Parts: sequence; C-alpha cells; structure tokens
Amino acid sequence: MKINKPFLLVLTIVLFSACKSAKYRKSVRMVDIKQITVKDSQFIKEGKPYYFVGANYWYGPLIAAKNIGDRDRLIKELDLMKDLGIDNLRILVGAEGDGGDSKVYPALQYEQGKYNKNLLDGLDFLMAEMRKRNMYAVLYLNNNWIWSGGMSEYLKWNGYGEVPNPFLEQYTWDEYMNYTKQFHSCKPCKEAYYNHLRFIIGRTNKYSGIKYTEDNTVMSWQVANEPRVLMTPEHEKSFASWLNETVNLIKTLDTNHLTSTGTEGKHGFLEDIDMYKRLHANKNIDYLTLHIWPKNWSWYDINNEAQSTEESIEKTYQDIDEHMEVAKEFNKPLVMSEFGFPREKESLSPKASVENRDNYYKSVFNKVIESYKNQGVLAGANFWGFAGFAKTNPKNNNGKWQHGDDFTADPPQEPQGLNSVFASDVSTLQIIKQANETLNNLNK
Repeated sequence: MKINKPFLLVLTIVLFSACKSAKYRKSVRMVDIKQITVKDSQFIKEGKPYYFVGANYWYGPLIAAKNIGDRDRLIKELDLMKDLGIDNLRILVGAEGDGGDSKVYPALQYEQGKYNKNLLDGLDFLMAEMRKRNMYAVLYLNNNWIWSGGMSEYLKWNGYGEVPNPFLEQYTWDEYMNYTKQFHSCKPCKEAYYNHLRFIIGRTNKYSGIKYTEDNTVMSWQVANEPRVLMTPEHEKSFASWLNETVNLIKTLDTNHLTSTGTEGKHGFLEDIDMYKRLHANKNIDYLTLHIWPKNWSWYDINNEAQSTEESIEKTYQDIDEHMEVAKEFNKPLVMSEFGFPREKESLSPKASVENRDNYYKSVFNKVIESYKNQGVLAGANFWGFAGFAKTNPKNNNGKWQHGDDFTADPPQEPQGLNSVFASDVSTLQIIKQANETLNNLNK
C-alpha cells in the first residue's frame, strides 16, 4: 500500500504528541503571551495582523478537572492542536443545572450562585496549560440552548417553572424558545447572570497566580453561545437592552481583553441582516461573529452529498460576504466562530469517509487565507469541533451522550461523532495544518 507523505506527517504528530509535553513544563508565570487587540478591522498580535484557523473545544474545562477529568487526554490534545498550528480555542466556561436529559453533566454552576470546585479547578488548569503553549481562549459565559443549561436554567431557578425541554416528546421548539426569550427581561435572572460574570471574570487562576483580567490567554469574553432574538421582531427591544448591559458590564470588569457576542449572524436575528447590524453597533463589541451549519440549515442533502456539498460552499461564501460588508462598515474583524459538517451519510463511525467534510473545511480556510492576502475583515474560523482522542460509546444506539461517556465535540443532545474531528482523521488534520502554515508564512 502506498502511503503519502502528508498522511505520515500527521500520523507522526498524533503518535508522538504525548511525548512532547515536557517542553511546556516551565513556570506558567514565565510565559510571555502577547495580548490580542483590534486595530483598523484586524486583530493584532505583536504589531502584526493575526489571522487563524482554530477549533471549538467546549468541553476543555471538564476533562481538565483534577478529580473528575482526564488530564492525560487534555495534555495530548493540546499538544496535538498546537502541532497543527491551532492556537485559538472557543471554550464553554461551564454549564448550569442538574445535568438532565440532553444536558452537560456535571455543571459548573449546579445551583444559582453555587459552583463545582472541581470544575473551577479544571478551568484554571486548562487556561494555565494553554498559556504554556501560547494558545488563546474565547470564553463564552452563557448559552441560548438547553444543552449546557444556559438562559433557560436561570429562568427555572427564578420561578418560571419547568424548562420545556424540546428533546423530550411532550415539548416543541416553539415552546422552548418562547420560554427562553423571557430571560432577557427577567430582572432576577439577569442579576444572577451578572453576578456569574463578576465571579468568573474577577477570578485569579490558582495554577498561574494571574488574574483572568491580566492573563492574555484570554482573547475574548463572549456574552453567550448563539444569543438570539427569538420568535418575533418584538423581542428585539428586551434582547438589545440585555445585550448592551452585558457587553458594557464585561468592559467595566475587564478593560484589557476583547468582547464579542457569540451570535450566529443574521440567522440568529430572524434572517434580518439589518437587525444584526443594529445589535452590533455598540462600540464595546470589538469584533463580529458568524456561525454556519449546512446540515442543520438543510443546505446539505444526505441523498445528494457531492452536489449539496458544493452548494453548501456557495451559500457559505454568500453568507460570509454579506456579513463581511457589515464588518467593513463597522471597521471590525469578523470571525466564523462555528461551522460543522458531517461524515459520509452522517455516519457516527470515525472510520467513515470525511471527503465532503474535507472539501468544505478547505473552502472555508481558503476564504480566511484569501482575506489575509487582501488584508480583509474575515480574520478567523473555528471549526466545530475538536474531539481528539475521545472514544464514543458503541453500545449507545441513538448516539446521544450519556453520563460517564467521553466528551466529544458534539454536545450531549446530538449524536456523538457527527461533527467531531478525531485524532484519527488524518486527512482533515493535514488540511488544518496546511491552512495554519500558509497563514503563518503570510505573516513573516
């Protein structure tokens, strides 16, 4: 069998990444990690433009936890990502609630204002290990969706009744979204959330001894994962009030680091690009975000994969271009901070073909590279997501995550492995590595 050189290169990285951690064992305080800033619609690092291909790694603090995590796995995955040129990770600070159906367990904030110390320890450890590797974190502090508790959990805590979980047969998505939209006008919910911001942002890392507000491992605080104007345009008023209050509070708590919203783009605002523009006019929002999901948005067709992949790429480019126009108007960078693509026939097996996914990924990365060459506003892309050395549960017929399973990039309500990039996906890893090498070469 003929084995090509790229395959051997990535395979070598995977096999030996665990052996390379010794070079990162120096004191965390001694690491000089440079702050990411924004100037003239670009991210700036050490006086030069910073463009990146990064990853979503939402579960990082969970496997970093001392007593309930898997630090050996964490170290191997951070080393592997670093060797692939990945230095930008989008991470969930922590979940809320009791870990019911389709939810992350254990949760960081298991009751309102009460925190799991093991998971706080995990967040600190992850950030310290990232600092050693000169990696940057985009930390999101809430979630529009039930899979990590999020906004609906605050409503439950404050007397709004049981959350209508749309993953249970008795509830619908409309019921869930009509319930969740109340968060933005719920005074005790918002105050509890603001207290959470004060607690996390005001924290000092126990491993590095560095305050989060002074640690440049933090690239950005993100308001939430996919905060939305829900159901009707009338919701914009209460949403805008909450969003501006939140962004302004983050800036008062941390004047050093960037702030972003974590939105999907116009898809999160009733497909209204003008609403997206209105809600991002706040000067304290340092850059714009965009998410694209071809399968979820019915662009990708399991029965016509090759053609629908190409159509997905065309629509993705159109979406990016539309949001780039807003970014140009605001003179701010744009990051495609989520995108995913399934394996062949939506298989959950790590052995299934990723040819279509590779084509889609390569197209997205080429768009970032093109932007860098033109000094454009599209500054980065975080694929969803990196699952590294996770092992999915073969006994789990529906693919959903169950307590005790390894965490993958797919959140608990989704089939595990659907959008995950594993360490064994050598062709995808090579595309990621090549994209980052190209960006680094442009920066020389």
